[in-house]
Order: sequence, then C-alpha cells, then structure tokens
Amino acid sequence: MGPLNRDVWEELSAQEKEERLRNLLSHFPTGMKYEGLETFERFGQRIETGVFSNDAQKFVFVPGDQVTLGWDRWQDGMNEETSADLLETVSEYGVDDVDSFLSSQMSPVREVHIAPMLVECSNHSLGWIEVTEAEAMAQESAFFAEELEKFKLSDLNQYELHQDFRLVRQGDTVEIFWFNEDLTLDYLIDEEAKAGFGLLTEDEWEYLYGGGCRTLFPWGDSFDYTMKLKHFGSLEEVKGIVDESAEPDPSLVVENDRPYDLELPNFFGVQFAGDPYNYELTLDVYGNMMPKGGDGGAMICGGNGPLVGFLPAAAVYYRDGNAGELDWEDMIDYMNYRRVIRLAD
Repeated sequence: MGPLNRDVWEELSAQEKEERLRNLLSHFPTGMKYEGLETFERFGQRIETGVFSNDAQKFVFVPGDQVTLGWDRWQDGMNEETSADLLETVSEYGVDDVDSFLSSQMSPVREVHIAPMLVECSNHSLGWIEVTEAEAMAQESAFFAEELEKFKLSDLNQYELHQDFRLVRQGDTVEIFWFNEDLTLDYLIDEEAKAGFGLLTEDEWEYLYGGGCRTLFPWGDSFDYTMKLKHFGSLEEVKGIVDESAEPDPSLVVENDRPYDLELPNFFGVQFAGDPYNYELTLDVYGNMMPKGGDGGAMICGGNGPLVGFLPAAAVYYRDGNAGELDWEDMIDYMNYRRVIRLAD
C-alpha cells in the first residue's frame, strides 16, 4: 500500500506528511492552496491530515483504505434505552423483527477499496443558486419584487416560493436564492469534470461518514440521547416535553447556542447536513444518482421521534429505498453535493 493509504499515512511524521501534501498541489486545479496540517478527532477515530482551500472553500486530504461497508448485523448491540425506543416505534407499523427491519434499510455488506482523495469539507445546495437582487429582478418573476418587499418589512427569517425563489434573513441583509430548474445530472458531472473535480460515489460517502466502522452509527450501535438535533433541539432538555408520537412541534423545540451535533466536523474534518429532510448526492457503480444522508423527511414526518426520524441522517449505511420513485426535479429541491479529487494510490 502506498503512502497515501490510511495505514501507512498514520505512521508518517508531520514533516513527511507535509512534503507529500505539498507535492500533490500539481495534481489539483489552479487556485488550490495548501493551508497546513490539522488534527481531527471524533467518535474514537483520529487523523492528522492536510487542509487545503480553493475559492474560499475548505478541502481536506482523506487517505485511502480497504474497508467493509454496509450493514446486516450488530457489532456490539443496542443498549436497553435504544432497544426499547426502537421496538416501541417500529411495532406501531407491525414490525416484529427489528434486526430485519434495520437491515432492509441499509446498503449491503461489501468489501471496497477507497482511493485517497481531496474532499470538500462542506456541501452545497444543488437546486438553489445564490443571486444578487439585481439578478433576481432580471428573472422577471411575477411575484418576486412584491414578496421581497413584504419579506424585508416582516419578522420572518425565511420565506420560499416552491421551486421559484427563497429569501433568507442574515442580520440586516437578505440572501436571495433562485431555483436551478434547468440543471441536469449530466450537466453537473460535465461541468465539475471540466473544473477538475468529481462527485462522490456511495462507497466514498459511507467511508467519509463512518470511516469504515461496523456499527449502526459512527459512534456505536446505540443512539446518543444527549445530542442536539435539528427539528428537536437538545434531546436532554426536551425529553418528556415533546410527544414522540407526533411530528416535531417547533414551539416545543428547546434551542441554545450549542451547535447541532450531526453538523460538526468528523474525524476526517468533513461536515454533513445532519438533517433527514435533505439528501447528499452520490453516484452508484453505474453513475446513477444515489442520494445519501436523508429520506426527504419521510420518517420524521411520520412522527417517529428522534431515533427513527433521524435514522436516515445518522445511520452510516442508510439507503432510501423510495428515492428511485422520485423525479430529478423533485430531488434537487432538497439535494446537496460536494466536490472531490481522486488521487492515485
């Protein structure tokens, strides 16, 4: 295995890592800059790796590995709290075999070689493009000018006209996003390739999210009821207040200044949406769309509580079995993507 693979990489000194990282710059698009080494640690995994930047976007080097992906059985098993919660929730839908239910929701177990890569730390909206007010006015929307003025005078933090435009208040300014209705997957792939980037595969996404772990979640087989989650707030504070049999009530969500746990950088320095209402675009082995990291909010809208509601966003190997029934135009409304550069071993 070469020095860019995980087992060898971890044995290199900081000086050796920096030398190899600087040598990689010639393989990257013009404008990519090396910022230095940084150590990331979470969920019992740790790595010292290189941080790069390109056009104000942050990238990290992720070494390659030979890993087992997918899920069909427990490694350690659920604790009593998680087990009782899960059984109570799924039994309402006539599910008696929890293990079979979970296995049916996950990607199959497989052995995969992951090539080393440079990965964009955060993801971006696929269906929405930020525009200036002048650019938005030029779209000649029948509603935009009137709705923008009403929004500026209101106390709303966000307003959206479905698949048309979105307004987001940021302090004293209003950010404007226009729906990218003409975007196609082939066009996106071609444009990113011209710029020197690719899109993640499902295998790469699962490796980035779980690091090759064999547990249900990146941190283990049991749910973490101390987290702060979107749509629920701090679970410790809200426990006993929110009725888990109903869809989350925004008026009962307990918020504080603490960030959402599933949005924090992981052991590779990569950040995920941490929101089951959203998807992240990846490609399957045939180059077709394979959304990861969510289910469009199907489970959470069903009033399943944080454990099952966030299974699509928190479980490493979750695969939305209903995604194939949705049109591209519907998917990109809730889809994010990130760029990647694959490197030779």
